[in-house]
Parts: sequence; C-alpha cells; structure tokens
Amino acid sequence: MPHDYDPTNIFARILRGEIPNNTVLETAHTLAFRDIAPQAPDHVLVIPKGPYATFDHFAAEASEAEIVDFHRTAASVCALIGASLASGGPGYRAITNAGGHGGQEVPHYHLHILAGRPLGRMVEKG
Repeated sequence: MPHDYDPTNIFARILRGEIPNNTVLETAHTLAFRDIAPQAPDHVLVIPKGPYATFDHFAAEASEAEIVDFHRTAASVCALIGASLASGGPGYRAITNAGGHGGQEVPHYHLHILAGRPLGRMVEKG
C-alpha cells in the first residue's frame, strides 16, 4: 500500500521524545524544528504529529483541525524566522518530497522551509 507508515522513522522517534530536536514551534498537531543538515541559513522542518507518509496522504486523510493547524504553524514559522512577505521579509522556499522520484528521505510527511539567502532555481532543467 502506498501510504504505509513506518513508526520507526526518525521523525516519529522525535515526536515520541526518543531523539532530541531544536524546536522552533510546537502546537497540538504540529512540530517545527531546525534541520540538522541545513541547506540555507534558516532551514526548518514542519511535521504533523499524526502518522502521515506524504503530502497527498496528509491532504487526503488528516482531519480539518490537523490540516489547518499544520498550515497555520508553517505560516508562523515563516514569520518567526523573518522570511514572511507579510511581515516585510525577503521570502522563503517551501518544499515537500514524496517517494523515490521526489527524493523523500524520511517516510513521514514534512515541509522544508528554507530562507536567509537567495535560493536559485527550484529544479534544474533536464
């Protein structure tokens, strides 16, 4: 089944408190924390606390409360790191990966928020 969830993945372990993280923001349904291998000066991962493997899995099966909380938390993170256009920031990039072709490394849905420098092209042509 495409949306099988592996409860031993690193983000599930972070959510259970087995692995520490550098929390930026935590809410009832969402955790945002700094990436341990940042690709930009600001690199925050936003993850739902529920067992969702990919964006489409989350979008199809999460409750309305989880979906709203996740997106509002992501918006708050953009503001907290000074990147939100609404707050006068210079901008950011939000990325999610799914499966092998998408380059997903951790099988728990997560949104990368990258900011702090110009980020170049989104995807190389080819």
